[in-house]
Amino acid sequence: MTADTARLHPLRSTQAVTVAILGSGSWGTTFAKVLADAAEERGEEVTVRLWARRQEVADDINLSHRNSQYLSDVVLPASITATTDAVEAVRTADLVVLAVPAQQVRGVLSELTENIGSETVIVSLVKGLERDSQSSMWELCQSELQLGPERFVVVSGPNLAMEIAHEEPTATVVACREESVADWVVALCNSKYFRPYRNTDVTGVEIGGVVKNIIALAVGLCDGQGLGDNSKASIITRGLTETTRLATAVGGNPDTLAGLAGLGDLVATCASPLSRNRTAGRLYGQGLSTQEVIDRMEQTAESVKSVSAVVALAHSAGVEMPISEAMNAVVNGQISISDISTLLLGRDLKPEARL
Repeated sequence: MTADTARLHPLRSTQAVTVAILGSGSWGTTFAKVLADAAEERGEEVTVRLWARRQEVADDINLSHRNSQYLSDVVLPASITATTDAVEAVRTADLVVLAVPAQQVRGVLSELTENIGSETVIVSLVKGLERDSQSSMWELCQSELQLGPERFVVVSGPNLAMEIAHEEPTATVVACREESVADWVVALCNSKYFRPYRNTDVTGVEIGGVVKNIIALAVGLCDGQGLGDNSKASIITRGLTETTRLATAVGGNPDTLAGLAGLGDLVATCASPLSRNRTAGRLYGQGLSTQEVIDRMEQTAESVKSVSAVVALAHSAGVEMPISEAMNAVVNGQISISDISTLLLGRDLKPEARL
C-alpha cells in the first residue's frame, strides 16, 4: 500500500483497481492513459476498459494500442483494452468514468443502471449541461443511478487532451463532497505529468467547466472576424465574472473559479488552437451556420449544445450573463455575428467590481 493510500477511505485502495471509461474520444482515451501510467509509476496493477461505439476504434486500441482517429501518434499502455459492449465495460468496475457528450449521458446511464455496482464511484469528465433539463452531470447521476454525493467525482481544469497525451505537465482539480473519495481518485491519477488537486466544491467545478466553453466560443468568434487581443481579453475577463456569478448563485464557491477549474481552464480553452469550442467559435465568426459548424467538427463542441441550458439556468437563478446570452443568440441564428459589440457591451454601465 502506498503512502497516498493511507489517507483514503478504508474500503478503497489504489491496488488492482478496475476502471471503465465510457467514451473513447480524445479526452476519455487520454484519461485512460493517465490512469495506466500512474499505476505503473506506483508499481501497481490497474485494468482500464474503454467503451467505444465503433468496432474499428476498439480494434485499433486492442490490436495496435492506438486510437488513431483522436490520438494518432500516441502509443497506449497495454493495460488499456476496448470493447463495444458498455455492460461488459462497467461490469465489476470500481470506477466508472463518463467521457461522452453531455447530451448523451442520461441515455448511456439509463442503459447501465442495473450493471453499475452499489459501491462504484462515478467520475465525470463532461463539461456540459443537459439541454432540456439544465441538469449538471452530478444531477443526472443522482437521478439515474440514485447516487449519493460520496460516489460522484468531477475532474476539471486546463486539460487539453492532446497535450496531456504527449505527457506535457498539467494540473487539474478532482472534486467530491467526500474528501476521502477525492483523495482516492487523486492517488489513482497522480503521475509525473498529471498533478491533481483535491476540492469539495462539485458545483463550482462543474459550472466552471461548462461556462468556459461558451466564453471560448466567443473568443473563437473574435478569431473568425479578425479581431485582436483587446476584444479577446475583454471577453475572457468578463466571461470569468459571468462564470463566477452563475456558480455562486447555484451554490458554488467563488474561490473555486479563481483556480484551476475556473481561471485555469478558461485561459487554456480560450488561448489554445487545440480547443474544440474556440474552433467552433472561429467557424461562426467566418459566417457558418450551426449545422455547418457541427458538420465541420470531428468531435463535439459542448458549448454549442449547452449554451441554451446555461442561459436558461441563469434566468432561473436571476443571473445576468450577457456573453452567454449573445452566444446563445448566435448559435440559434437570432443575431448577426457582425454585432460583436453585444458580447462586450451588453450590460448597463456600473462599477467593474460589481458582479
